[in-house]
Amino acid sequence: MPRRSAADAALTRASIIDRSVAVASVEGLEGLTIGRLATDLDMSKAGVIGHFGTKEELQLAALSAARAVYKREVWDRAAAVAPEPGRKRLLAIADAWMSYLARDVFPGGCFITAASCEFDDRPGRVREAIRAQHEEWLRVLAREAQAAIAAGDLPRGTRADDVAFTMNAIAMGTNQARHLAQDPDAPSRGWRAMRTLLHAPRARRRFA
Repeated sequence: MPRRSAADAALTRASIIDRSVAVASVEGLEGLTIGRLATDLDMSKAGVIGHFGTKEELQLAALSAARAVYKREVWDRAAAVAPEPGRKRLLAIADAWMSYLARDVFPGGCFITAASCEFDDRPGRVREAIRAQHEEWLRVLAREAQAAIAAGDLPRGTRADDVAFTMNAIAMGTNQARHLAQDPDAPSRGWRAMRTLLHAPRARRRFA
């Protein structure tokens, strides 16, 4: 019985986190309320908060779950297509990134982008967790760019950290154009911009 109870508790916690990610992607991490989640999941407020203790812990759990989805959708897909570091993998990242945005993997667009904008000037553990994720991703992109530079696939004098910064800026701008401006071609525009940055052919491509 205790083993079954532990499994049930894990499933309940997972369902709370899944719903939290869906709500927060549209309404922001501050939009998460225990009452809203309790109603959505047909649970008591005590039942929801009992799994996390505080709203901040719930926000951190939602952020961690969103990061796992992002990694699966962007990095894991790219690494499967291009196992070796360098420009080919950067191009695969661009493909996977724009596909992730075009498919609205999160109901409200890119969860990480939205959370970054929401907490960029708010001190606290949530902001620090978001910043750590952001910096980790920029390091990954810069590492790939450095490999491309070393192989001669990007022009001499190219700065790896600039490539990482610009790819991230293109993706954030694409997300905003898609959701704020309702531009259906935003992922294609973003894809072409990334390929220009990476000195690759820019044949027309639409993301569905």
